[in-house]
Amino acid sequence: MLSLPDLGVTTLTEVADAVRHITSVVSLPVIVDIDTGFGETVNVARTVRDMEAAGAAAVHVEDQIMPKRCGHLAGKQLVNVAEMVKKIITAKESSQMVIIARTDARGVEGFDSAIERARAYVRAGAEIIFPEALESKDEFAEFARKIRAPLLANMTEFGKTPYMTASEFELLGYRIVIFPLTAFRAMLFAVRQTLRELKRSGTQKTMLGKMMSRDELYRLIDYYSYADLDKQVMSVSRKLLKR
Repeated sequence: MLSLPDLGVTTLTEVADAVRHITSVVSLPVIVDIDTGFGETVNVARTVRDMEAAGAAAVHVEDQIMPKRCGHLAGKQLVNVAEMVKKIITAKESSQMVIIARTDARGVEGFDSAIERARAYVRAGAEIIFPEALESKDEFAEFARKIRAPLLANMTEFGKTPYMTASEFELLGYRIVIFPLTAFRAMLFAVRQTLRELKRSGTQKTMLGKMMSRDELYRLIDYYSYADLDKQVMSVSRKLLKR
């Protein structure tokens, strides 16, 4: 939404504002990626309070150091376990949200380290564990066997994780599967195709079948309730002015 790379360059205020926009129009629980918590332990306390005030149901905090990297890219570095444990404890003591602990250890220190870190994060109070960038179905299965906590899987595109269905993850023991950029990537692909067609032909007529209709859009953004309210107010206003 901000057209910025996944390098931890967004601010707490920007993310909290985005969360407020989302939670004001959806009824589903919202999970927020707070990267490394926007700083050290004391920053995590403010971060989770702001996320809770913005309406988030859960946050996930990761064990990278800043500047962080996308979990499926090289060049990541990790904080020590004690530092991450302090962040989890602080997050738990500072809010009533569900705290999800993400570990990027698989691509930095190896699979066994990811297991050991996850166990420490569970002991610190994390309710859900998020093992980032596991590289095979067997790794996901082994992780689930060894970690006694609800698990979250990230099924992103073009990354380290092989494509698996939500049902496959469920059978392995994962309670939540996120598809963080799937719709966004598809949207950008469609926008590019549309602009190319406009440039080529000078008309959008050939693209109409791939668009949401005016009525569908209006229903999505609740346009008609605003229009109805305006009519009601106008009716009441006219009656009052006639008196």
